[in-house]
Amino acid sequence: MNQEIWDALIIGGGPGGLAAGIYCGRSKLETLMLEKGSLGGQVVEYEELENYPGFRRGSKGTEVVGSMAEHAKDFGLQIEKEEVIKIELEDNLKVAVTKSGKKYYAKTVILALGAKPRFLGAKGEKELTGKGVSYCATCDASFFEELEVMVIGNGDKAIEEAMYLTKFAEKVTIVIRRGMTEIGANKVSVEKALANPKISWICHSTVEEIKGDGIVETLVLRNLKDGGLSEHTTDGVFVFIGIEPKTSFLSDLIELDSHGWIVTDDKMETSVEGIYAVGDVRNKYLRQVVTAVSDGAIAAVAAEKYMEEQEDFRERVLNSQKPVAVGFWSMDKKESAVVLEEVEKIVNETEGSVTITKIEVSKKQELASRYDVKEVPTVLFFEKGQVINRLSGSFSMEDVRSILKNF
Repeated sequence: MNQEIWDALIIGGGPGGLAAGIYCGRSKLETLMLEKGSLGGQVVEYEELENYPGFRRGSKGTEVVGSMAEHAKDFGLQIEKEEVIKIELEDNLKVAVTKSGKKYYAKTVILALGAKPRFLGAKGEKELTGKGVSYCATCDASFFEELEVMVIGNGDKAIEEAMYLTKFAEKVTIVIRRGMTEIGANKVSVEKALANPKISWICHSTVEEIKGDGIVETLVLRNLKDGGLSEHTTDGVFVFIGIEPKTSFLSDLIELDSHGWIVTDDKMETSVEGIYAVGDVRNKYLRQVVTAVSDGAIAAVAAEKYMEEQEDFRERVLNSQKPVAVGFWSMDKKESAVVLEEVEKIVNETEGSVTITKIEVSKKQELASRYDVKEVPTVLFFEKGQVINRLSGSFSMEDVRSILKNF
C-alpha cells in the first residue's frame, strides 16, 4: 500500500480534539487533524469563558482555543481542512473518507465531532433561519443593534447568550418552558440576567410558530398552563434549546446510545478497538470545555498504549515464522502464573521449534478481549498468525504436549 499511514487521526478541532493533539504530539505520534471548518468548535461562539481553570472572567473562547491550537501545533500536530463522511475498517487500519473523495489511513482514530444546535421544529423556523432566526449570538448579535429579540431556552447557553445580546439589542426577552424558580442555568448567570434591565422573561411557554414575510416579524407562543396562544412582535429569534450529536454517518460502525451519542468506556474507547471519542459527541454527564480536554488527554494516552500492544504483539506473535504459544495469566490469580511456568518448560523442550509469550491480562486487556480470554490461565497456540488451538482453565501438561506434537 503506497499510502501514508498516520499513528493517530483526530476528526474534529474542538477542545477535546486539540487536547488529544497535544498529548499525541508529546508522545511523538504522527498525528493529523481533519476539521471541516474553523478550529475551536462551539466554544468560539462564547463571548466569555469564565469556567475554564486558569482563565479568569473576561477570557474569550476564541483566545482559549487559539492557545490550545498553537500548543498542539508546537508538538507537531498537522491540520487539514476536510469533512469526513465515512469511516471504514481495512485490515488493521482505520480509513477516513472525506467529502472531497480523499482517504486518510491511520492506526487509531479519535473522534472529536462535537454537536450541533437542536432545532425547535416550529412552523416557520426552517424558512426564516438566517432571516432573523439564529443559533449563534456571537455570529449574529451585531445585526440586531438597538432592536428587540427573543431568546428560546433556559440552560447555561441560553442565559449567557441572552446576556451577550444585551450589548447590542434594545430589549431581550427570554422564553422558558418552566417557571422562574426552575431556570436550568448556573446561578451566577441567572443572577446576572435577573439584574439586567434589558432582559425580560416569559415563563411556561413554547414556540408555536415564527412568522414573517421574508424576515422575522412575530413569534407565536403557547402557554403551557392554559394552552392559550399569544403573538409577540420581535426582530429576531435566537434558539438555544440544546445540542445534538453529529454521528449519523457512524451508526453502522460504532455503538451509539438511543439519542445518537457515542458510547465509550473510561479510556474513551468506542465499541471498535482503536477508535476513541472525546468531548461533546460522547455519552457523558457534563459537556464542558474542561471535560472535553480531559477526554482528549485520556484518549491520546489510550491510543498510544493500544498501538504499543498492537505492534509488540504483531512482531512477536502474528509475524513470527515459528509457532507461538501465548499464555494469559493474572496478578489476581497467581496460580495461573505457576501453571504458565510449567507450560514454558514444556515449550522449551521443543528446542526453539515453538516459542512462548506470556501476557498479564490487566496490562493487555484489549488483547485478552480480542481473543475472547475469559479465564486464566489460557494458552493460545498461533501458527502463521492464526489461532489453531487453545487451552483454558483446568488442563494438564499432557494436553500441552499433545498440541505441541502437531507442530
